[in-house]
Amino acid sequence: MSVLDGLLSRAAPSVPSTRTRGISFGVIVALCLTAPALPARADTPRPPTLEARAVLPAETFEPGPVSGTLLGTSPINGVTPPFPGQPVQGFSAVIEGGHGTFWALSDNGYGAKANSADFLLRLHHIAPAWETAAGGPGTITVLGYIGLSDPSHHVPFPIVNEGTADRLLTGADFDLESVRRDRHGDLWFGDEFGPFLLHTDAEGRLVEAPIPLPGVKSPSNPTLGPGEVPNLPNSRGFEGMAIAPNGTTLYPMLEGPLTTDPDQRHLTIFEFDTRSRTWTGTTWNYHLAVAGYSIGDLTALDRHRFLVIERDNLQGTAAAFKKVYVVDTRNLGPDEFLVKHEIVDLLSIADPDLISLPARPGDIGLGATFSFPFQTIESILPLGHSRVLLLNDNNFPFSAGRNPTLPDDDEAIIVRVPGLDAKANP
Repeated sequence: MSVLDGLLSRAAPSVPSTRTRGISFGVIVALCLTAPALPARADTPRPPTLEARAVLPAETFEPGPVSGTLLGTSPINGVTPPFPGQPVQGFSAVIEGGHGTFWALSDNGYGAKANSADFLLRLHHIAPAWETAAGGPGTITVLGYIGLSDPSHHVPFPIVNEGTADRLLTGADFDLESVRRDRHGDLWFGDEFGPFLLHTDAEGRLVEAPIPLPGVKSPSNPTLGPGEVPNLPNSRGFEGMAIAPNGTTLYPMLEGPLTTDPDQRHLTIFEFDTRSRTWTGTTWNYHLAVAGYSIGDLTALDRHRFLVIERDNLQGTAAAFKKVYVVDTRNLGPDEFLVKHEIVDLLSIADPDLISLPARPGDIGLGATFSFPFQTIESILPLGHSRVLLLNDNNFPFSAGRNPTLPDDDEAIIVRVPGLDAKANP
C-alpha cells in the first residue's frame, strides 16, 4: 500500500463521547504509561518494490543491412560481429505505445560516430509479456519499428546515405538519446552529436532542419568551423528530454557539464517551445551527486515535477550509484539548484515475490533484493498508480552488467514507488 493509499484508507477519528471527554488528564496519562506497546501498523509504506520484469535477448535483430562491420571480427562478450541485420538494442528512451505496448528508442548503435555508420536509427514498437511471480522473466515481442529518414533534404550537412532516395539516418549522423511525442503526434528527438533537436512526423521523416542549442557544440558537431573549439564533451548532449503535459513545451537536459563550467557537477535543463520553434531562455540548474556522474533520463511526472535517473559509469558488482530522483521546478535551494528527492535506489529494490528468479549461472542482482546493475539506465516512464517503467541501455555487445560472461539483454521492469502519484514530493 502506498503512502497515498494509506492516507485515503484511514477513517477520520470519531468525536469522543461525553463520558470520554470527562476522563481526567491524570487518568489518561496513567493509561498511556501502563498500556502495552502496540505492534507496527499494517499499513506501513512498502519500499520501492519490483512488480514485473520482462527480458529481450541481447541477440535480437530486425530486418536490414548487415551491421557492426566496423567493430572488427573478434568476439565481444562472446558475440562475434558483424551481425545479420539490425540489432534491437541501446534503449535510451521510451514512450507509450497504447494497449500495453511501448516505443523504445535505440541510440546511435555502437557508442561512437566512427563505428556506427551501418546502424540505422529506429524507434522500436515493443510488447512486454510481464512476469509477476517467480518462474523466470517475462518476454518482450518486437512488433515493428519506425525508421528515421530525411527524404526532403532538411539536414544541411552530408549524411551517410546522402545520395539515396530515402536517405535513412544512421548512428554516424546522429546519436539519439531521447524522444517525445507532441500534441499533434509528431516526434521530437534529442541528439548528442550537436547537440540538436530533431523534429519528425509520425513516420520518422524529418520535417525541418536539426535545431541546435545556441552557444553549445560537441567535438562531433558537423558544423564546427575551422579553429572553433567545442565546449561540450562527446556523448554529453541531450540525454534526457521531458515534455509538458499539454504537449507543447520540451525540456531537454544535457548529460554532462560544459567544459568551460568551473562546477563540473552542474547540468542544465532547457525549455523549448514547439509552437514557435524557439528556446525560451528559461533554464534550471541540476547538481550531480559527484562530478563524473551522468543523468540517464528526464521525464515529466506532472506540470512541475520531473523524474531524473542519475548514475555512475560502472556496471555489475562494481556499480555503486544508480538512483531515481524527483525534482520540482518550484522547489529551488538557496544555491538556485533544483532540490532532489531520492525515490528509488536501483541497486536495492525489494522483490518479495522473487519475480526475478531463477537466475542463470553467474547472474547478479536477482532475488529478494533486486538490482539493476547496468552501466547505462536511460529510460523511465510513469505508468500511474505509483508505478514506473524502467529499461536499460545494453550497449550491445559491449556491456555485461547482469552477468560478467554474457552481453546484457534489454530488461524492462515495473517498480512501485509508494507515494509517487501524490501532488507533492514523496
